[in-house]
Amino acid sequence: MAKRPLAVAITGGIAAGKSEALAAFARHGAATLSSDEVVHRLLAEDDDVRAAIRERWGEGAVGDRKRIGEIVFRDPGELEWLEQLLHPRTRAAAEAWLETVEAPLAVVEVPLLYETGADRRFDKVVVVTAPAALRESRRGGFADREARLVPDEEKLRRADFAFVNDGSLEALDAFVAGVVENLSSS
Repeated sequence: MAKRPLAVAITGGIAAGKSEALAAFARHGAATLSSDEVVHRLLAEDDDVRAAIRERWGEGAVGDRKRIGEIVFRDPGELEWLEQLLHPRTRAAAEAWLETVEAPLAVVEVPLLYETGADRRFDKVVVVTAPAALRESRRGGFADREARLVPDEEKLRRADFAFVNDGSLEALDAFVAGVVENLSSS
């Protein structure tokens, strides 16, 4: 039986740079998986997910992430329903992927890591954050969506590694290189 890779989660606020950090881990030799990409695949390809969305919101919402976003971000009950539909499938996909990874380091981007208790499934956690004004300039308005998230201060306190992403991509890459080196030597 192959040795399980060291499983690392990346999390952080909206538009903090999680995807860029994930790309940097890939450049530094880690196997990587984006939970957002898993969700996009489920919405586009999973027959059970598509049937549930069709039944709940009609044919017009099936496969239309923009329409789904309009529905769930204006109604917390609908967002909760969607998360209950997607989170178990996303978790199962990540766990199945981890079983196939042959690299010593496997990194998964999990935006709602602490909010869902998923941190317990990982060996280490990396938090990427950035000042709110900078994140707002990257993404536009999202304060209403962020209100239900664990505050950055709490995420930083709980992290094994943390980076304030308020500079260059080179600085983020250097941070990731340091994390990979630290994890490879432990």
